[in-house]
Amino acid sequence: MMSLCSLLPLIVKGEEQGTLKRNGAYMEVSIPIDLKQLKVGSTDNVVITPKLQNGSDSLLLPDVSIHGRRSYIYYLRNEQTAATPGQTNRVFEKKNVPADYRYEQIVPYAEWMDGAELTVEYNTYGCCDHLAQKDVPVARYEEFHPAYIYTQPTTAQGIKTRSISGSAFIDFPVDQTIIYPEYRNNTVELGKISATIDSVRGDADITIDEVWLKGFASPESPYKHNTDLAKGRVAALKEHVQRLYKFEPGVIRTAYEPEDWEGLRKFVDQSNIENREGILALIDNDELDPDTKEAKIKAAYPKQYKWMLDNWYPALRHTDYRIEYTIRTYYDPQEIAQVLATRPSNVSLNEIYVLANSLDPGSEEFNEVFDTAARLYPDSDLANLNAGVNAMQQGDLERAEAYLSKAGDTPQANYARGVLATMREDYPTAKQYLQLAADAGLQEAKDALEYINQNVNQQQ
Repeated sequence: MMSLCSLLPLIVKGEEQGTLKRNGAYMEVSIPIDLKQLKVGSTDNVVITPKLQNGSDSLLLPDVSIHGRRSYIYYLRNEQTAATPGQTNRVFEKKNVPADYRYEQIVPYAEWMDGAELTVEYNTYGCCDHLAQKDVPVARYEEFHPAYIYTQPTTAQGIKTRSISGSAFIDFPVDQTIIYPEYRNNTVELGKISATIDSVRGDADITIDEVWLKGFASPESPYKHNTDLAKGRVAALKEHVQRLYKFEPGVIRTAYEPEDWEGLRKFVDQSNIENREGILALIDNDELDPDTKEAKIKAAYPKQYKWMLDNWYPALRHTDYRIEYTIRTYYDPQEIAQVLATRPSNVSLNEIYVLANSLDPGSEEFNEVFDTAARLYPDSDLANLNAGVNAMQQGDLERAEAYLSKAGDTPQANYARGVLATMREDYPTAKQYLQLAADAGLQEAKDALEYINQNVNQQQ
């Protein structure tokens, strides 16, 4: 009878180990076995049977049978081994075993296989009876179960200030500073300002802090005259707005710019107007006062000046406006949910995460909250990080990658990218990101690296 100790070297060849690897709905089993080392008597049959085991659940895999000379002759005559149960994968006569043999099987994956151990059962059969048995563990399969870290804002809820801005082109009769609402297109242009104010004024949760108006005139005419026009016209607009809304004193603030040279320069720079570079050089000459500058342009480039006067100068006579306002803070999750559904711009990131903490993780409402946060705050590292983590948890790796590309460079962001790379089985990339997070002290990153080192490296 052969000692089972002589079978133990068959588990591995060199430093290779058996592996279990999940591929979607299937489990791939691979075990390198050195059959050359096996000593089999002439009447003996050694049966090697891999088995997956997890608690009370198990699966016997097709076995490998190695016969001595007389046992193999008997097998050929009877087309089966007298003492081999189960399904036979490969049958060899000992003298013809391959120098390099790797046992490989693909079986349907079942949930119980998460945490399963792969063992190799060795059975030795003589001519008439079962001589010996030995089970040897060769691998264990562990699914990757990362911790999904959602990051809370580190700053306390502050005052929520917002602003809306725009430009209106109010027409005035020549050299006048009186607003005529029906004059030319003034009904539409004044309506822009009113519509902006009304968009926030009707919200009971909003307080308008400031209405800022800045009037501009175009560069033609003397600078002093344009100063008086710009100043008088913005004062007239302030009076018009105040008459409509009756704001508290100090809410409406005004400023003016006598000549909008910056606006003119932008028009010229973005055009292909003839003598463009010469006109720009005069506009940029800070040694010239505004009146001299305009006179030189008019004298040097009369044709272009006339074209600019007719086509660009009207747009330089405009009023920029900005409405600044404060939104009250919401504390109740139910109220936050309601406001998020009806007036999402009123809700801060802090408040969104107050709502998220009140929801069941994994629920449709929970998932939607993080997507909404990223839509409302597309430039926020934090919003993109949490949306990316949530997308990973849902198994949407493409969407997760898009979010995480905008998630900043915090340890939590690097950890999330490492988790994503691990889920994609891109282990070199995963290790780079996870190591950065681990070096920053993130325990979850250290745990993920340990998983890769224990369960992945042996497969590569």
